Amino acid sequence: MAVGAAALPFLGSGTANATDRTTDAFGPFTVKPGDPRYGELITGNNQRWVGSPDCFQLVGSTQQVVDAVQAAVTSGRRIAVRSGGHCYEDFVSNPDVRTVIDMSEMDSVYYDPIMKAFAVEPGARLLNLYATLYKGWGVTLPGGRCYSVGAGGHICGGGDGPLSRRLGLTVDHLYAVEVVVVDQAGKARSVVATREPADPSRDLWWAHTGGGGGNFGVITRYWLRSPGVSGADPASALPKPPSTVLVNGMSFSWAELTEAKFARLVKNFTGWHERNSAPDSPGTALSASLALNHKSNGNVGMFVQVDGDVPNAEQLLQDFVTEIRDGVSATMLPLSGNVGEYSAMPQLVNAQRLPWFQSVRLLATNSPMLTNPTLRADHKSAYHRKAFTDADVAVVYKHLTSTAIDNPNAMLLLLPYGGKVNAVDPAATAASHRSSAFQALCQTFWSAPGDDSKNLAWVRTFYAELYGATGGVPVPNDRTDGCYVNYPDTDLSDPAYNSSKVPWHDLYYKSNYARLQQVKAKWDPKDIFRHKQSVKRPS
Repeated sequence: MAVGAAALPFLGSGTANATDRTTDAFGPFTVKPGDPRYGELITGNNQRWVGSPDCFQLVGSTQQVVDAVQAAVTSGRRIAVRSGGHCYEDFVSNPDVRTVIDMSEMDSVYYDPIMKAFAVEPGARLLNLYATLYKGWGVTLPGGRCYSVGAGGHICGGGDGPLSRRLGLTVDHLYAVEVVVVDQAGKARSVVATREPADPSRDLWWAHTGGGGGNFGVITRYWLRSPGVSGADPASALPKPPSTVLVNGMSFSWAELTEAKFARLVKNFTGWHERNSAPDSPGTALSASLALNHKSNGNVGMFVQVDGDVPNAEQLLQDFVTEIRDGVSATMLPLSGNVGEYSAMPQLVNAQRLPWFQSVRLLATNSPMLTNPTLRADHKSAYHRKAFTDADVAVVYKHLTSTAIDNPNAMLLLLPYGGKVNAVDPAATAASHRSSAFQALCQTFWSAPGDDSKNLAWVRTFYAELYGATGGVPVPNDRTDGCYVNYPDTDLSDPAYNSSKVPWHDLYYKSNYARLQQVKAKWDPKDIFRHKQSVKRPS
């Protein structure tokens, strides 16, 4: 039976009116100091952050999460939650956290006939999520490329990826969420919140459409069904990916890139995205990233993917590459080494038509910068509405050719955005950035702790100068539009690095922050779920 208005109070009461596949087949397991597993669990992917909690609770069901949260609240131990371990900041591996609830083994993906939606547990890794959806029903979600990212944090922060220009954000397809919350009396319980207008818990659903993780409770399940879908056919519940994609990868040698050629390349790329950012642009079938590595890498690189099902796919790709190379006059070389977050893919210098899921696997398993668990890193993001100016490009060139650092894995990534993402009203979801053309991600990866200071100095100075006209951060205005909450950056909270009048929360959430605060006050009144940049209760 369809979930109707009459069922919604039941949904919000804490008992899920849905197919419950969560069992106690795994866990709960407690790992404490002295256990051989403890040393493996105290860090996530970024080795800058090392925790020292009293225990890790490895859980396998919603009830186990309720029990773990209740035990921590009763004993006064601060909680953090981990699904995939890819948090860029120390929100989980933090010395103040005493209990880490590890969701990594709650990784089921299945169709729920009661909700008429796909249930996704937070520990599901993106590649496994895509594989299950596609192999089982021929559908997908427009999420990110990195295979090992967990669905738990990725989805609630918005969840964009190479299909987003065509299909929107992952949260644009979120139907419901199950969350373990703690009330004013300190009692933990699970709540299911849906997007149904009559659902009294709808505000909790809305907060998870871009509000980010660690703010309101512990996510134990998502349900995904595209808006407007009401039938019971799983194969129609979510969008279908293209059957094939055209993929093309190329690099340009720094030895051939004068400052003028470099500027032309960057302005061509960002200008194309500005002109093709509208929801109805023909360019929504194309997704491209430009990896501007530090000069010590030897190359910069570009990767392009085009929906192979559109009638003019080859022409769209050819026209794009021609436009990006216009006036650059540098040799188009194979991707023969690490460029950006990808390792070598020399075979793609000549465009190839691949089955869609084959291309997903190729890219997902070919990103060593994102999946190497021995690296240290720092990241700073920005949404851009307009193409880079001459002044912007001069700053980029200056820092990518600087001798202050000699790191081939220091870079500026320019990532695709816009298209169907921009078709949604900024207030319809908590993901408020609905008018951008591309994202910029300034980042650096390194191995030795002794190199922390020079890498942090480089990335901070670069970012501060790039957005120097607006206080060192990309404030929402006619050219830039804030920062991505899934790429957290605690420097945004520090007046030493953010001298604008725009606080960190408005860079992430813009005008949606006040509404998120109301949700926080209602569903986490004791501020149990918090970190350095968590949503604050209204003062």
